[in-house]
Amino acid sequence: MKAILGKKIGMTQIFSPEGKAIPVTVIEAGPCTVIQTKTNDHDGYEAIQLGFDEIKEVRANKPQKGHFAKAQAKPMRYLREFRVDNAAEYQLGQVIKADIFEAGDIIDATGISKGKGFQGSIKRCGQSRGPMGHGSKYHRRSGSLGALGPNHVFKGRQLPGRMGGLKITVQNLQVVKVDAERNLLLVKGSVPGANKSMITIKSAVRAK
Repeated sequence: MKAILGKKIGMTQIFSPEGKAIPVTVIEAGPCTVIQTKTNDHDGYEAIQLGFDEIKEVRANKPQKGHFAKAQAKPMRYLREFRVDNAAEYQLGQVIKADIFEAGDIIDATGISKGKGFQGSIKRCGQSRGPMGHGSKYHRRSGSLGALGPNHVFKGRQLPGRMGGLKITVQNLQVVKVDAERNLLLVKGSVPGANKSMITIKSAVRAK
């Protein structure tokens, strides 16, 4: 499995050799450093821990500095763990760059969606509005909350509330282009999260 951490830059478009416009999301993928390896013998499973986005040493506490010093790496802002088949193939301090992916690869992108605050049921749940005539008195409110008998609202009822700010994974996105010199991935379609937010990119688990 191939995996890397990156930062969402924004969206643009490129043109195929046939002249078709392709909407793409630009992601600054890596460079990431292998901070820790976990093996079956020691931890019960195979995984590696990647660090991304260097920070000043004064922003890391003493335990964090010791953790990064084992890999001879500078403190990083983000740490994420990925399962692998054989962690022994990776070395502490090894740098993983965007060139592990190629054009045409199918990936899954994970990020934190944009927060939209408190929203009504129409925007949050996709419900329909009522008649907009003046005599209706029912325009954008929630509908019936259930029968009178139970005397409570059942779990799962679609109601107004906080929207966004959730961990979202978009599956089966295609890598259109890889710029290895600038560590950029151009991914067809939209990726969750605001610009400059952290994105996790992995090989698709359900590739079509």
